[in-house]
Amino acid sequence: MECMTAAAARKVLLAAPRGYCAGVDRAVIAVEKALEQYGAPVYVRHEIVHNKYVVKTLEKKGAIFVEETAEVPEGNIVIFSAHGVAPVVHEEAARGKLATIDATCPLVTKVHKEAVRFAGDDYDILLIGHEGHEEVIGTSGEAPDHITLVDGPGDVENVSVRDESKVVWLSQTTLSVDETMETVDALKGRFPQLISPPSDDICYATQNRQTAVKQMGAEADLVIVVGSKNSSNSVRLVEVALGAGARAAHLVDFADEIDEAWLEGVTTVGVTSGASVPEILVEGVLEWLAERGYGDVETITAAQESITFSLPKELRRDLRAEAASLSAGNDGSDKS
Repeated sequence: MECMTAAAARKVLLAAPRGYCAGVDRAVIAVEKALEQYGAPVYVRHEIVHNKYVVKTLEKKGAIFVEETAEVPEGNIVIFSAHGVAPVVHEEAARGKLATIDATCPLVTKVHKEAVRFAGDDYDILLIGHEGHEEVIGTSGEAPDHITLVDGPGDVENVSVRDESKVVWLSQTTLSVDETMETVDALKGRFPQLISPPSDDICYATQNRQTAVKQMGAEADLVIVVGSKNSSNSVRLVEVALGAGARAAHLVDFADEIDEAWLEGVTTVGVTSGASVPEILVEGVLEWLAERGYGDVETITAAQESITFSLPKELRRDLRAEAASLSAGNDGSDKS
């Protein structure tokens, strides 16, 4: 009887919102539409979003992922990922006579524009983010002479500025909200006149997914985050879950990566997914858990999301013709 009671008490808390955000959805659809309109191959500089399943699925449809623009043969189409690129990358594409589709998330583009504006006013810009992340590289490239990377609160003591009255902070959009504000507070301790950007740069989707995990983390014995290890926002969700009180939290790409030993003594499992994760992967995890007695699913809703972004404007043009024209030596200046 005790075993039956324990089994009956098992449940899953499913975070909402989870998975694809508007920027990721836009970027993935941009690659799919480009393949439909222009045919394969379509080249993509870096992973369009940080998710193994998405990348492999698009590869099967004809997308070719490259690390550098120089790898794309002249006269082809290249898509820039949702994380954004520095101006120098656009220049490289022009020199390589490539037609481009910019799938940068509009929220990342907003940060780029802020960086350009503050640099134009000769501010020192303190960019809170993780060194080497594609979004940070892209943003830094907008104003390299004005931007200093601050990689967490522990990096604050290393920061120096030219004029303490002209300092502003910006941030990578996919960071932990709590970690970012901890870094901001430390920076304000050093630079009391530090100003904040005109709007919060932490992505709405990042905030919402972290809020949902905080709500369920306090109740869950175990939290499973579906996402890839190179996905910053997915990694943060594991950290947020542990910070909220979950006994354990793990990141997995697929259900078959879950270790059954994690379920020992676990009554309540929290499940969520990063902003670059398609729902089919979450469904796989829920099925895996149901087969092991965790079939009772309760949704924990932190926010309702209705934001959508229009597709890149380049998808309304004949890019194959443009690429061929560039390759033939026509700079396109005679186009009406």
